[in-house]
Amino acid sequence: MTAGHIVILNGAPRAGKSSLARAVQAQVPGRWLHWGVDALNAGLPADLLPGIGLRPGGERPDLEPAVAGLYQAFFAGLAAFARQGFDVVSDLGLHDDYAAPLDPLAMLEVALAGLPVLLVGVECDLEIVMERRRADPQGGFYLAGPGVPAPVRRWQQAVHAGKAYRLRLDMGVLAPEDGARRIAAALARDID
Repeated sequence: MTAGHIVILNGAPRAGKSSLARAVQAQVPGRWLHWGVDALNAGLPADLLPGIGLRPGGERPDLEPAVAGLYQAFFAGLAAFARQGFDVVSDLGLHDDYAAPLDPLAMLEVALAGLPVLLVGVECDLEIVMERRRADPQGGFYLAGPGVPAPVRRWQQAVHAGKAYRLRLDMGVLAPEDGARRIAAALARDID
């Protein structure tokens, strides 16, 4: 059995990852499962939230040991889906800005070694991110006041720091369908 592709969409909240993931499902050839931070966190008990969505800055050191375990299990799940021939698009916010040393990207690289992985940096201008937060604050879940709150700036900096992406997409400029086409082209180059 041929392993499925894994596309990791890495970016800050409200950068356009989920819309892009849905466009990948709709447009890119394959049988795409969309499984990312929101899907995982929807199944977590309240005492583990925000789970793998824990924002940069070491604000919840009490949760960090559980977050490390959740990442390990999540990446093992991605690998299992791919080994069964499913393609997976995963929208995440990978950073290493925790109170204790924790590098989810290094964990991902170990867990997915030998599988076809495309790491995509999903970028978006902070002003557009803030417009999206203000338009849909998710019942207060997203900081959405005037200006750019410090946690939002931390996300923007920490999520892309030190990452070597094979593809970068500015989803403040691109429509999700355009981003999906670029991902399809990158995957096609991998196959050729």
